[in-house]
Amino acid sequence: MKTKLTAFALLFLVTIGVNAQIDRSKQPKAGPEPEISLKTPKEFSLKNGLKVLVVENHKLPRVSYSLRIDNNPIATGDKAGLESILGSMLGNGTTTISKDDFNEEIDFLGARLSFGFSGGYASSLSKYSDRILELMADAAINPLLTEEEFEKEKTKLIENLKQGEKSIDDISSRVGNALAYGTKHPYGEFTTEETINNVAFGDALAFYEKYFNPNHAYLVVIGDVEFKSIKKQIEKHFSKWDKSVDITTGLPKVNPNAQYTQINFVDLPSASQSSITIMNNVDLKMNDEDYHAALITNNILGGGGEGYLFKNLREEHGYTYGAYSSLRANRYGAGRFTATAKVRAMVTDSAVVEALKEINRIKTEPVDAELLANAKAKYVGNFIMGLESPQTVANYALNIKLNDLPKDFYATYLQKINDVSAEDIMRVANKYFKSENARVLIVGKGSDVIENLEKTGIPIKYYDAYANPVEKPVFSKPLPAGLTAETVLNNYVTAIGGEANLNKINTILINSNVTIPGAPYKPTAVRKQMAPNKFSMELNIEGMGTVMKQSFNGETGYQEGQGQKRPMDEKALASSKAEKGLFPELHMDASRLELESVMTIEGSDVYKVKVTKGDVVSYRYYDTKTSYLLRTEETTEMGGQTITTVTDYANYKEVDGVMLPNTMKLATGPQVLSFENTEMKINEGVTEADFN
Repeated sequence: MKTKLTAFALLFLVTIGVNAQIDRSKQPKAGPEPEISLKTPKEFSLKNGLKVLVVENHKLPRVSYSLRIDNNPIATGDKAGLESILGSMLGNGTTTISKDDFNEEIDFLGARLSFGFSGGYASSLSKYSDRILELMADAAINPLLTEEEFEKEKTKLIENLKQGEKSIDDISSRVGNALAYGTKHPYGEFTTEETINNVAFGDALAFYEKYFNPNHAYLVVIGDVEFKSIKKQIEKHFSKWDKSVDITTGLPKVNPNAQYTQINFVDLPSASQSSITIMNNVDLKMNDEDYHAALITNNILGGGGEGYLFKNLREEHGYTYGAYSSLRANRYGAGRFTATAKVRAMVTDSAVVEALKEINRIKTEPVDAELLANAKAKYVGNFIMGLESPQTVANYALNIKLNDLPKDFYATYLQKINDVSAEDIMRVANKYFKSENARVLIVGKGSDVIENLEKTGIPIKYYDAYANPVEKPVFSKPLPAGLTAETVLNNYVTAIGGEANLNKINTILINSNVTIPGAPYKPTAVRKQMAPNKFSMELNIEGMGTVMKQSFNGETGYQEGQGQKRPMDEKALASSKAEKGLFPELHMDASRLELESVMTIEGSDVYKVKVTKGDVVSYRYYDTKTSYLLRTEETTEMGGQTITTVTDYANYKEVDGVMLPNTMKLATGPQVLSFENTEMKINEGVTEADFN
């Protein structure tokens, strides 16, 4: 079935502005360096252990409260997910105020209030400070924890896990943490459906009683308040919070860094690109002398568009949308360096080599003086902008307490940044960027990338999606003797209804619900086709109407989005005119087909068929048992970038004697769209007028 989903996905990317370009060739001129003035908080403590820091700021009639439960990291083992479930339940009503009434009052006050297992945050106009503080205290001390809400949060968490089962980002994060820290460490353990199902309602209640208490809690108040009055309010509302038995949890040691540079590979056959993470553990704390130099060193390597990694992997080679690095300090000795990028499968090996080259470059070559000055200026600017947020100021106040920092740590921050020298950069890079002991974690399609990765000479170890060591997967299997690509296509045609039935189909109408991860809306799509090659597709959002449309009437076509209607370019028109029939397999030239291999997709063996049309090469994958089409793979050019679109087809259903896929998932660059069909009609509901 011809769906034109690739073009639809590309139109979506254009509409949301993925290709908006920024001129990075010119460095903005730095303005005068502002003076940093951070007020020293006034402090007091309650008898239950709650420590309070108050910073008066009368510029605006607002106040914010940041509550931090400062427990050591907690490992929950075979009940991983318990913290997340409990955190989701907190802040949704109290034992005296229902969830709906609680949230309605927050909205009525124009306030914000949110909770997680490690604390909460609230803000409001200062005239409502007492009430919002009372609500915050009530939610912390008397949370409405019901078994009904518990079961809802468990179900939600399981659904979220299922949605991320094949997510390249989720797998990379899970495996990366497990390899870096170990699965027994709080930072390395991960949540599964099994561990969630191990959690009972009583576990959540016990966990709250044991760990959510004022013993090691901090409350930071910033805004238009008077110290004496706010002190009375806090004593009134938070003194009711009972102190619990003091429990200090120990932490296991993190995993040692790799003995040598190695690739840790996770095979994800459905991946349309490769996720690369170069990582090693570090022992870096905020009160270390190296801290400020470490910030600038990381900024130069991978802090943004001017970083070594970005300049090389994106600007010079065009391997990726972006490449970045992070160097995280941690007061428990569990810091970590990472360099990350998501790249096209075909350049995975080259991207690894180039990224390691840039890491070694900053360790061996003095940084350019102008680049160092620009990096400092950029960091200073970001630091100043951060001071506009009350939460940032609250975090700074807490950092001084939690990390044993000198009281003038932030007052002298910019001076210490500006004191960083080129020698400091090289010294710190060699200390913390351990490329010689790095794990290069790659999640990608092994059949496409392993052969070239092996040529890099870097040893490869294999893991599954849950960080378990595995043997090297079998990426291709022998083809049956005498089987041809033409036979595979003929088997597909027979499996979905036969040539005679397919040739009777003149129109197809499909309505779908569309899921876009992270989007706050739920679009619907309408796709219409008419033989031989007419098509129309619309994306609709409730309350907004049609936000994207694509149409071709056999001779001319257009694309519409963001209020603009554009005619198809010559290349798109030529491609659309060249299409024959509603099912491409009926009209493919056998001389332009090649049966390449047998491989595995989502646990199913498939035949990989290469299709050449002019100078365009695409791939189609057919199930060896059912003969159904499970995937297509097409590469196109857009905005100077090469973009590969992978479309997965599943859940075939019979419609008037023909089997059609009921679910589809498109992965185009970093964007994923999932289609769940709600209606499929053959030879009804479509007219010529639909394509004008």
